[in-house]
Amino acid sequence: MSIDLYLDIPPPPPPPASPACTNHVHADASNFANGVTKEEAYEQVLMQAEGLLDGQRNWVRLPNLANTASLLWHAYHSLPAPSNAVNWAGFYVLDPSSTKQSLILGPFMGKVACQQIPFGRGVCGAAAATRQTQLVADVDAFPGHIACDGDSKSEVVVPIVIKGDKEGGKEEEKLVAIIDVDCAEKNGFDEVDRVWLERLAELLAGGCDW
Repeated sequence: MSIDLYLDIPPPPPPPASPACTNHVHADASNFANGVTKEEAYEQVLMQAEGLLDGQRNWVRLPNLANTASLLWHAYHSLPAPSNAVNWAGFYVLDPSSTKQSLILGPFMGKVACQQIPFGRGVCGAAAATRQTQLVADVDAFPGHIACDGDSKSEVVVPIVIKGDKEGGKEEEKLVAIIDVDCAEKNGFDEVDRVWLERLAELLAGGCDW
């Protein structure tokens, strides 16, 4: 038999390629360059979050909020002090199972945290009750502060509010969650944090099915 017959045998097909990650999510989204300004870091957070929300509206089971918490965590730790002293970044969401207005722990980065917070109690509860951002330079001086983590010295909490049903011809607003970020240093947050976290809250309000 001629050896040429063996040479005509086609090579085996290549192994199938690994399936692409859904929504084009990649761990590199959490990479933040050192030396950028706080504004630049927040801009990257919003840009990456917008990409992660594209085509994915489920806020937790397919984790929009979990990925956003990761983005915030890595952004803060790419920045100089005091931002790199952030020790908790995440969310509390409206508890649908409670007969009273309360928040329940959502996706986060950091140590284990309080599982339920009533409206009006502590920094998170105040933000939920008033639907206004709470920028607290010293949490120990805040009335009714809930000390989930004794290392936390300052905090910023931003409400996530959506448009609800119309009553009397007026569209009502409804709080669905809050963004909560803690820092292990006093005066860890400023107006830059407020502005950009409020933009992020707007993005999440419109980008998830609550």
